[in-house]
Amino acid sequence: MIKFENVLKQYPDGTHAVKNLNFEIREGEFFVLIGPSGCGKTTTLKLINRLHELSSGYIYINGKKISEYDIHELRWNIGYVLQQIALFPHMTIEENIAVVPELKNWGKDTIRKRVYELLEMVGLEPDTYRSRKPKELSGGQQQRIGVIRALAADPNIILMDEPFSALDPISREKLQDDLLQLKKTIKKTIVFVTHDIQEALKLGDRICVMQAGKIVQIGTPREITMNPANNFVKEFIGEQKPVLPLNSSVENVLTQLPEEAASLNPQVTIPASLTIEQVLKELSQHDVLAVEKEGNFVGVVSRQSVIQYLAESSPERGEQNG
Repeated sequence: MIKFENVLKQYPDGTHAVKNLNFEIREGEFFVLIGPSGCGKTTTLKLINRLHELSSGYIYINGKKISEYDIHELRWNIGYVLQQIALFPHMTIEENIAVVPELKNWGKDTIRKRVYELLEMVGLEPDTYRSRKPKELSGGQQQRIGVIRALAADPNIILMDEPFSALDPISREKLQDDLLQLKKTIKKTIVFVTHDIQEALKLGDRICVMQAGKIVQIGTPREITMNPANNFVKEFIGEQKPVLPLNSSVENVLTQLPEEAASLNPQVTIPASLTIEQVLKELSQHDVLAVEKEGNFVGVVSRQSVIQYLAESSPERGEQNG
């Protein structure tokens, strides 16, 4: 879906923002970029939609270099959510959401229908909120509008640059939960920047840890937490006392290679999109479940693997590793 090939960004003063980036983001994946301030994570994000231009190397979207796309077409087809919510203050909520669909010449009825659909998706009653101005909404509500505005023209890719970091803890957690729910329904490729390891572990399918413009480790929340690549990752994780939550993907607790899994005789098949909390309910009735992703059998999950996962992810374990 998105491929970085020997990507370098150098500023005129000789400073390297990022150097030699080589990685791929899969279609439909929630990919998190994380690291301390100044590590290059936001620069990496902005290279995708050409808010920053490459110094060398290539970025491909669906096999085509981003330099070969018309820049307006590229950006219209990539949703973008900022920390600074950046809603247009003089416009209504409906007008804010409609900006890109109007640029793409959607019809008025289609836009109105899309606005209603998106407001309902994030729990804001359309007839109540569509005519309000941004200043009439809370910070959390404004950020919900920022998220659905990025979804308005139905882009395949959503870029999110620390979108919740300015919010209070309660609003932040609620929006994280909303985003997890949206993730199951919208099936988009999401690239998400954060400096908060708890947020990364909660939301990410895979996490890319960066330091000084370079990639240190890429892996699932479980891989990053249980097998840090070096002391930098270990200390970065340990400082945060990570707890991998029950709303993590069931893919974190898969056991057995697919070719070996038949010996466990799973009786029920579940989708890989389920969370561990949802799987626990299924495991109250079945000892072993087969897991399927995009029509392919990817492994099994058992009561034993879930128990082991929860034990390894406990706060006490995180404190010992810190």
